[in-house]
Amino acid sequence: MFNKGMRFRFRLGYGQKLFLLATLPLIIAASAIALVVLNQSRQLAEREIASLENQLRAAKREELKNYLSIARTAIVNIYGRAKPNDEQAKLEVSRILSSMLYGQDGYFFVFDYEGKNLVSPRQTYLIDKNWRGLKDLNGTEITDELIRIARTGSGYHTFQWTKPSTREIAPFETYVIGLQDWKWAIGTGIFVDDVVESVAAAQADVTKRIRETFIYILAITGVALLIVFMTGMVITVREMRLADRKLKRLTQRVFDTQEEERGRVARELHDSISQILVGVRYALDLARRRLKSDDIDTAKNLDRGIDNLSGAIQEVRRISRDLRPGVLDDLGLGPALRTLVDEFAERTGIKTNFETVVFRNRLDNNSKIALYRIAQEALTNIERHAQATFVDVSLVGTPKGAVMRISDNGLGLRNTIRGSGSQGLGTRNMQERIDQLDGTLTISSDNQGTIVEAIVPLTHMLEPAFATPEKDLNS
Repeated sequence: MFNKGMRFRFRLGYGQKLFLLATLPLIIAASAIALVVLNQSRQLAEREIASLENQLRAAKREELKNYLSIARTAIVNIYGRAKPNDEQAKLEVSRILSSMLYGQDGYFFVFDYEGKNLVSPRQTYLIDKNWRGLKDLNGTEITDELIRIARTGSGYHTFQWTKPSTREIAPFETYVIGLQDWKWAIGTGIFVDDVVESVAAAQADVTKRIRETFIYILAITGVALLIVFMTGMVITVREMRLADRKLKRLTQRVFDTQEEERGRVARELHDSISQILVGVRYALDLARRRLKSDDIDTAKNLDRGIDNLSGAIQEVRRISRDLRPGVLDDLGLGPALRTLVDEFAERTGIKTNFETVVFRNRLDNNSKIALYRIAQEALTNIERHAQATFVDVSLVGTPKGAVMRISDNGLGLRNTIRGSGSQGLGTRNMQERIDQLDGTLTISSDNQGTIVEAIVPLTHMLEPAFATPEKDLNS
């Protein structure tokens, strides 16, 4: 029971399917745009952050080179005159470098190529100890790398180091040069944690902007979906109302057609069969009385009653043919129309002409019924209203399909439609029948007569069991 309920609950209706079909491309497009925008924004932001970081580090490195240039200027005269083993000169240079402090954490340091620290004014516990193989928390070589750079001339090296002012570990950007005669590595450094903080702040700002952009896209998409939903609801409600009005009109038209047909059958029964049967009853009753009295005219009355009864049978057959002609199913449309036209001529006295080709029952059942009813309606209108003296009916096959044409030399629709509501209803019935077949109905009328032309497309032509393609069109 639960599974059945769930299946019923999640079954989409026509309106929901239509809304989903309309909004799915919008959702996909919005999602694709959001992904592209976010990806492009992230890449652009990363490039901007990398550029900012490079600029800040370049400025720091330029500052380090300036500091080391000042230190070299301070010791160049002493170093230039001293010999490689001049211990007094080395001591004096060490003192000069130890006294050159700047900022909270700025200082100069010296290592000999053996790894022994000679100068470290802010971290004196390093002095006179060999720090070969020293690494930071990330495993980055410190002393060995500084000595290697000094041996090659000069260069930069970054590692994690303890800030003298706060005793915290921070990134330390250093610049080192080598005094090759003394085998010294002299350098200075700047803590670049402010650069890291600036980059982190920029990244946080970028993340915030990307998040805001995504929210904006979602909001715009939501508004668009809401607009589509409301528009769809308005259109759906409007179409439902229109469809409801059309359905009501169609239902009313069906009722009117039914009532008209019932009225016609009732009139036929009352005006013809009922009168004939009354005459038959009267003739038989009269024959019975005369038979009792041995009247010699009894046979005449019986003959009259039999004749009237035969007429009643013919009327019943005629009404039956009007309701559903058997020849239409047995022989096809052409013979049924010929019978209809012949009976029309015999009943009305109007001269008729009928021409057709052999369709070999090639039209489907709906097409045969529709064309027969259109012909029946057109002939009924001619009989009741047109005052015509000649009617021409033709049924032929063309490249467009089956074409039925009915023309008369009557008064025309403009003169006959006044005061006759059935004329308009009959025309609508003909139009609706041909519309069901995706065909074409053309009615042209003037004072010289009316022409009704109905075309059924080739899609309603059945494939023959044994026929060549050349015969299909005209057979």
